[in-house]
Amino acid sequence: MPEILSRLSLLLLIGSAIVVAADAPPSTVPSSPPNVVVIFTDDQGYGDVGCYGARYATPHLDQLAKDGTRFTSFHVAQAVCSASRSALLTGCYPNRIGFSGALGPKSQVGLADGELTIAEMLKACGYATAAVGKWHLGDQKKFLPTHHGFDSWYGLPYSNDMWPQHPTTTFPDLPLMEGDRVLALNPDQTRLTGDYTARAVSFIEANHSTPFFLYVAHSMPHVPLFVSERFKNKSGAGLYGDVISEIDWSVGEVLATLDRLQLRDNTLVIFTSDNGPWLSYGDHAGSAGGLREGKGCSFEGGTRVPCMMRWPGHIPAGRVSDDTLMTIDLLPTIARLCGGTLPTHRIDGKDVWPLISGETGATNPHAGYAMYYNRNDLQAILSGHWKLVLPHRFRSLTGTPGNGGKPGGYSMVEAPLALYDLTADRAETTDVAAAHPAVLGRLQALAESFRADLGDDLTKRQATGARPIGRSE
Repeated sequence: MPEILSRLSLLLLIGSAIVVAADAPPSTVPSSPPNVVVIFTDDQGYGDVGCYGARYATPHLDQLAKDGTRFTSFHVAQAVCSASRSALLTGCYPNRIGFSGALGPKSQVGLADGELTIAEMLKACGYATAAVGKWHLGDQKKFLPTHHGFDSWYGLPYSNDMWPQHPTTTFPDLPLMEGDRVLALNPDQTRLTGDYTARAVSFIEANHSTPFFLYVAHSMPHVPLFVSERFKNKSGAGLYGDVISEIDWSVGEVLATLDRLQLRDNTLVIFTSDNGPWLSYGDHAGSAGGLREGKGCSFEGGTRVPCMMRWPGHIPAGRVSDDTLMTIDLLPTIARLCGGTLPTHRIDGKDVWPLISGETGATNPHAGYAMYYNRNDLQAILSGHWKLVLPHRFRSLTGTPGNGGKPGGYSMVEAPLALYDLTADRAETTDVAAAHPAVLGRLQALAESFRADLGDDLTKRQATGARPIGRSE
């Protein structure tokens, strides 16, 4: 009898091991956590990278894609500055934590003390942390990066067009800051990309012997566009192309620094954008790469952005993934890789490392993603390759775009209920709801579950699971 029980125990142990192995993280997850570098550009469209179809060269970004995985269905939570950034850094839908739109200068609201950022999570794990570039989650002292987990910060507190005299050519109240201190008003914006790059490189050099998290949030290519003399008139694609060329150079400098300090193999690098192109600016705007619309709406041109991730030996090189992902998933995924502790309050992102690492048979843990805009309008549901657009008004580029840095072309139009198959129709031109009633019903039910939690101004539903934005008093 003891021998039988012993054999039975052995069989159960083997079976348990098989189950654990099947459910365990991919073998590519190492015992030592990686450094993390997130490079986040501003208003760079899906079609504004060479490997996504840009008409100008981006050799360093293209090489990043070759050395890692390029994602073709990566989304932001809302296609506008502050809301998008709040989602990236907290793993929450912006409206869960009180964000919508873009905060203006001297705003009395910002990122609440109780929210956990990627920086705070990693700082608790012993990481050195730095933010370089645009913040835009509140410009009062208590909302600034150094009060939300970053050891240091150098950059602008909001978008580079936010001065009282916009769109004139003088910016007397635009502050360049370091930590809580204003370094200069009316900074020379032709220096921004270069200065951000120098700060990023210096941080890596100073912290190469300890785990670090570096968040580089470029101010460009948000209008007004500025580029250094080194890159001016060099892209062959106008000022916008010049600006992207300088960003590409900046990425190359960061990657070269990692290589020089032998950090390449233990650093996760993520490159993406905060939303699609600001199309009304015409020749000073980027390209949505054939997607519908751009910044400021929930169509694919607004929310689908370029994204490349590299971690040699752990993220497959040369791979192109069409898995649908969102910025809210970065915090919990990084937590898994770096040993971070998730907050006790609810977040919306989920660990998607199996998808990022190319694990065979991996599926997205979300039933679908919600796409809100304006204050709290639920405008769409994204589930894999299916997109349910809910009835709403949005700004559309129906007229002639502006030129030379002046906007034009927008008008408000109605979007009816429609279901799109993004695999066959990523430009969202053909409603297939009648042909797929089961999918329509499932996504409508999912929309109701989001309304019950986060509310919906369009159907006059109050949120039950939202938390208030931070206030300065």
